[in-house]
Amino acid sequence: MPSPFPGMDPYLEDPQTWPDLHSSLISYIREELQPQLRPKYIARIGERVELSSLRRGYIPDVLLIRSAPAAYGEAVAGGLLVADEPTTIALLEEERRVPFLEIIHHPSGEVVTLIEVLSPANKTGEERLKYLRKQDDIYNSQVNLVEIDLLGEGPPTTLARLGRIDEPADWRYIISVLRNQNNAKIEVYPIPLRQRLPRCRIPLLPEDEDVVLDLPAVFTRCYDIGGYDLLIDYSQPPTVTLSPEDKEWMKTLLAEG
Repeated sequence: MPSPFPGMDPYLEDPQTWPDLHSSLISYIREELQPQLRPKYIARIGERVELSSLRRGYIPDVLLIRSAPAAYGEAVAGGLLVADEPTTIALLEEERRVPFLEIIHHPSGEVVTLIEVLSPANKTGEERLKYLRKQDDIYNSQVNLVEIDLLGEGPPTTLARLGRIDEPADWRYIISVLRNQNNAKIEVYPIPLRQRLPRCRIPLLPEDEDVVLDLPAVFTRCYDIGGYDLLIDYSQPPTVTLSPEDKEWMKTLLAEG
């Protein structure tokens, strides 16, 4: 069963659901692009490791550093109360493997285009600062950068934040495309909640034509394979903040469905 929304489904922005959708988007974007890229280019999934903050709700792994004594010693020594020796452990922050997509020039093995699907961590705190530093590095390189932000909450984070977007005024999501041969301009796809997702141009080397990412088809495949129609309770409001106009529109849409 397809999503009741014409484009992005705001219920899938929920932090509990997003990691699954994020992984699916990366996988099916590669599936969509690969036939268009061959044989000169190859789309490859990469991973970077990010450490979760201890303030986020999870149970960390532990590493045993020193074993406790086989048995506790005497409770009193020389007339003083002696504390038993504890076992010392170190907390290890949870590792999150965050996938991204890179397009490789097959003859040379060089990365020509990087496709990032932003996650909540990319838009908050220290992780946002790390992402922006990486973004700066790519901006000053010869690599094309495509940023797909399907999260309506959080500060603007894609390179499109450096410009002004007035139309459409009610955009919630955005896709930003930086071409390595012209980093003075950014191509953007601003997307209102009520609009379908765009079919985006993905740049390669300057001498080659763009390929087309059919994001509506990718999202539909993610939704179907993910079984989100069974996981989401559309009778309840989403966990994200929506404008009053979008709330009213959503209420009508779901009632009609």
